[in-house]
Amino acid sequence: MKKAKSSLSHVKSYAEIGIYWDAHDLSDCWRETRKAAFEVEIESEITYYAVDKKLSDAIQTIANKRGIAADTLINLWVQEKLKEQHI
Repeated sequence: MKKAKSSLSHVKSYAEIGIYWDAHDLSDCWRETRKAAFEVEIESEITYYAVDKKLSDAIQTIANKRGIAADTLINLWVQEKLKEQHI
């Protein structure tokens, strides 16, 4: 028998969890909840820049050959260029 995916609804699938919470309110079972501790890292930020289509295609080709994501390749190249500029 599959273990329940939810300790409050006691159902066995994510679809059933959705159905359960569509019909119930957390305040109905607040006493059954437990404290949770977690950390959130909010240091990173993503900024998007427009890149010419031909450049983007070339970047994607090179990234694929190196086995890395295009955004990783671009970040590496920008870091190298910034080091050259002593920034």
